[in-house]
Amino acid sequence: MDTSGFRTGSLDSLHHPSDVDDDDEMVDIAGATLDFSHTDDDPPLGSGDYEERGGSRAAGMNGNGPNKMVDPLEDPLPGLGTYEDFNTIDWVREKSKDRDRHREITNKSKESTVALLHSVSDAFSGWLLMLLVGLMAGALAGGIDIAAHWLTDLKEGLCLVGFWFNHEHCCWTSNETTFQERDRCPQWQSWAELITGTSEGAFAYIVNYLMYIVWALLFALLAVALVRAFAPYACGSGIPEIKTILSGFIIRGYLGKWTLIIKTITLVLAVSSGLSLGKEGPLVHVACCCANILCHLFTKYRKNEAKRREVLSAAAAVGVSVAFGAPIGGVLFSLEEVSYYFPLKTLWRSFFAALVAAFTLHSINPFGNSRLVLFYVEFHAPWHLVELVPFILLGIFGGLWGALFIRANIAWCRRRKSTRLGHYPVMEVLVVTALTAVLAYPNSYTRMSGAELIAELFNDCSLLDSSQLCGYKPPTNTSKTGVGNSLADRPAGEGLYTALWQLALALVFKMMITVITFGMKVPSGLFIPSMAVGAIAGRLLGVGMEQLAYYNHDSFIFKGWCSPGADCITPGLYAMVGAASCLGGVTRMTVSLVVIMFELTGGLEYIVPLMAATMTSKWVADALGREGIYEAHIRLNGYPFLEPKEEFGHSSLTVDVMRPRRSDPALAVLTQEGMTVGEVEALVESTRYSGFPVVVSQESQRLVGFVLRRDLLISIDNARKRQEGVVSASQVVFTEHAPAQADDGPPPLRLRGIVDLSPFTVTDHTPMDITVDIFRKLGLRQCLVTHNGRLLGIITKKDILKHMAQIANRDPDSILFN
Repeated sequence: MDTSGFRTGSLDSLHHPSDVDDDDEMVDIAGATLDFSHTDDDPPLGSGDYEERGGSRAAGMNGNGPNKMVDPLEDPLPGLGTYEDFNTIDWVREKSKDRDRHREITNKSKESTVALLHSVSDAFSGWLLMLLVGLMAGALAGGIDIAAHWLTDLKEGLCLVGFWFNHEHCCWTSNETTFQERDRCPQWQSWAELITGTSEGAFAYIVNYLMYIVWALLFALLAVALVRAFAPYACGSGIPEIKTILSGFIIRGYLGKWTLIIKTITLVLAVSSGLSLGKEGPLVHVACCCANILCHLFTKYRKNEAKRREVLSAAAAVGVSVAFGAPIGGVLFSLEEVSYYFPLKTLWRSFFAALVAAFTLHSINPFGNSRLVLFYVEFHAPWHLVELVPFILLGIFGGLWGALFIRANIAWCRRRKSTRLGHYPVMEVLVVTALTAVLAYPNSYTRMSGAELIAELFNDCSLLDSSQLCGYKPPTNTSKTGVGNSLADRPAGEGLYTALWQLALALVFKMMITVITFGMKVPSGLFIPSMAVGAIAGRLLGVGMEQLAYYNHDSFIFKGWCSPGADCITPGLYAMVGAASCLGGVTRMTVSLVVIMFELTGGLEYIVPLMAATMTSKWVADALGREGIYEAHIRLNGYPFLEPKEEFGHSSLTVDVMRPRRSDPALAVLTQEGMTVGEVEALVESTRYSGFPVVVSQESQRLVGFVLRRDLLISIDNARKRQEGVVSASQVVFTEHAPAQADDGPPPLRLRGIVDLSPFTVTDHTPMDITVDIFRKLGLRQCLVTHNGRLLGIITKKDILKHMAQIANRDPDSILFN
């Protein structure tokens, strides 16, 4: 029940938290050192409309006389019913507030035309908000794609006709390109050509090498410096924090305007630096920032944290939609991976927002090929039943690598947190960038961006391809071609063997460097690096299968379906299956991942291989560790997240988990009458609890209700300022009618309006597995424990998480927040 988020101090601080928060008061969240004073991005919800759960009486307090109640709807109390930073919302209260608001609007709509129009606009506001979120996120994603493509090419050269053109666009209008060297044109010159006048020779290679490293270091330095100086929350993927926020946790500023601006800029710089990271995960964070900012335009989303989280769930779908050009996959990703509460209405709105975002991105056409992603492919050759064996092998590889990667990355991140390494984030980024650039440049497959590498590996070789991966020996009979534009299986040539060696080295490099890159203080996604590892492994296996089929087409394995001169094996398909396997092994996605990959390829016939490989990778990875990478980082950072997929198998009871324990002091409670303002303030100052049970008396311990610490302090502070006669000796009563008082005594302070008269309770013998289910499905912050109607103790979400950590032999003190 002890929550560090509720800080004691002067009562005035609750009205203006940013005015009293010490600039030196820091906390380490997601590996970033954060300042509590950055609250302007996401101000506390205004809550003049706090009402009792029944809706019959608004919360209030004494006005100018002891019996005069102030209606907050007419005289709002700033901050009442809101939450402190790093605390969990009360889902039940927020949904109750929204139902009361909707009921009031519906009733008023029958009274006048203006009220009817207000009701219609209120119902339409959700769809309008989804439209704006889709437009804004799609436009930002298009700008990020264009800028990242340009800066990535800038490391290798410059366009003479316009420095703002990337390599591909620069050579589009050139008439001097050849088919074999389509990337070479006089308008585009490498840095060696610009500096030395020649592109040949060892000196030119060294110049290009050094310029590549210098640009990479410059981009990385700018990225980490901007994050550190302006928006510490902009680092990392953002998906672990988004999952935690969607479960009801408050992290002020994480989805604010500064985080959006800095994350957008630094994401471009980080991707362009050549680090082994992707932009797909951070795009989910960017889309959620857009949604959170636009929520402030609509009262019903600005003033209700639960409604806002419905919008953020839809925004997560938008992020994946623009990242992969997969609107349906985005909706399923939000449902399967990040959302905590996903009603049917949110499903429809997520679909609409993802559609708008994909349409916006398609209109921008960032890659100039009318596709939403760089690695869109279309395969034509069918797959055969025998190929399920290598597909399942790729699934096993993906599961093994996913489990190994999670353990290695978490160990590295824990080392970063617990050693001096974490004190030098800028130096860490620069060292990793320099190491990546030095090792990546000599190998063409590590030098190119992750998306370009995946596009190259997914590519199905045709007659028109000059890629090294298509370096087969020329066919003796050109009439023997495969299906469509693809060629029949051919023997591997010297170019292909060279490419395979380079890919093998790239696989080792990517597997190792991604472990230390993910989690640094720059925006870093994991989708593209994971897919790249799997695509390399898949392409290697695919070429091996292709050569096996070519030289052994008479064996019993291939006989009957792979005749000489036929296009039997598609290596690009193996790359795609491998990419899905490794991404599934790392994130434990299943349905959404298959749909995303299907939308990338546009081929229905490849769903079965994708499903087989994805399920295999999940089974293998789950056998080695139940957590995906995002759940592992949530646990590493101590967030209060009750994983819906995790089962509680222990036979303990609530009395074993509740507080106070036998050795603890008695539970701090308020009595419904008999306590003075001074006594209440002393109790609040001497504890750090987020709320207090209200009982009939200390002797009976009969439960009356529950009052939040924040509401209590705000109400007392407001009464001192606005009501005459309220002093420390004034009686505080939580009953409907104030008791009789002496004529010369101060007037009582009646605070029944801020009491939750229907708090959730369980008995002391309720099994903990039932209690955990109640917390998960209702999103509770705390639950009171009673015995025959008498209050015994309290259980908070933090208590449950600590108990589950102890059962799993983990450190219970790793749970930092409630």
